[in-house]
Amino acid sequence: MICKLRPACKSYIWGGRRLIEEYGKGDGAGNLAESWELSCHPDGPSIAADGPYAGRSLPEILAERPEFAGRAVESLGRFPVLVKLIDAARELSVQVHPDDAYALKHEGQLGKTEMWYIIDAEPGAGLYCGFRREVTPAQLHTAIEGNTLCELLRRVPVKAGDVVFIPAGTVHAIGAGILLAEIQQSSSVTYRLYDYGRLGADGKPRELHIDKALDVAALSPAPVSFGFGGHLGDCRYFTADLFACSGQAELYAGEDSFLNLLVIEGELELGGLHAGKGESVFVSADSGSCTVRGEGKAILTYVKRP
Repeated sequence: MICKLRPACKSYIWGGRRLIEEYGKGDGAGNLAESWELSCHPDGPSIAADGPYAGRSLPEILAERPEFAGRAVESLGRFPVLVKLIDAARELSVQVHPDDAYALKHEGQLGKTEMWYIIDAEPGAGLYCGFRREVTPAQLHTAIEGNTLCELLRRVPVKAGDVVFIPAGTVHAIGAGILLAEIQQSSSVTYRLYDYGRLGADGKPRELHIDKALDVAALSPAPVSFGFGGHLGDCRYFTADLFACSGQAELYAGEDSFLNLLVIEGELELGGLHAGKGESVFVSADSGSCTVRGEGKAILTYVKRP
C-alpha cells in the first residue's frame, strides 16, 4: 500500500499562520500550531487520503493489516512514532518529557524522546536545550517563581537544516520564529515548568506540572546532540534520514518497517502519487522497491528492528 496521509491539525496559543498559508493545512481559520503528519495517536490519527483505504484512519488500517507496519513495529507492541510539522510563531513553554518507566507508571503511556529538523528560522531564533550548569530543585523553584528560569537554560541558535536530538528528561523549549519537523515517540506526556505567565484560551494561566517535571528532569548539563549528513537521528522508536531526489531515486520497503516520506522541499512522485511541500506519503512494509521521481527533499522515517 502506498497512500498520502491527511494530518490532524492542532491549534495552540503559540501557533502562527505558516502551516495554513504556505502548506495549505487546516481550514484556513485562526492560527495553526501543529499538523500531525504521521500519527496513530488517539488524540489525532492520520487519515488515508487516497487509495483503497481512503477516509480510514491509520490506526484502523494497521489494526486490520498489521503487516503494513512491519516486524519492527510488531516487536514493540504498538505504533511507536509520531511526525509533526510545528509553526512556533511564539515561544513554547519550557517543558520536559519523562522516560518510558516513569510515564508508564504515572500516565499509563510511554515517555517521549524526540528530535527536531529545522525547516526555517528567523534571524536570531533559537532553542533552549538543557541547563548551562548543574542546578538544584530549590534553584529551579526560585527561578520559576522569579521568572528567571530561561537564564539557567542553554540557548542554541538555529538555522534551516539544523537537527537537534532531545532525549527524555531534557528540559527544552522551541523559540519563536521557527518552523520545524518533529519526529517523536507516539506520546502526549508533557510536563510544563514555565510558561512566561501566559493565559490559555480560557483566560486562565496554563497548568504547570512542576513536581513531576522535577522528578524526571536531568539537572546536569549534557552535550547538545546534532544530526549531520543524510542520517538525522535514531532511537529504539524511530530512525530519520534526509532523503534527496534529483530526477530519480530508489527506496526499498522491506518486511521490517513501513517508510514515511514528509516532503520539506520541492515535489516528489511515488507510486503514482504527487506530494508537494508539507505532504506525507506512507509506504507499507514489504512493498519492495519504489521509484521516486522529481526534485525535492523529504524526511524519511522508519523503525529498525532491535
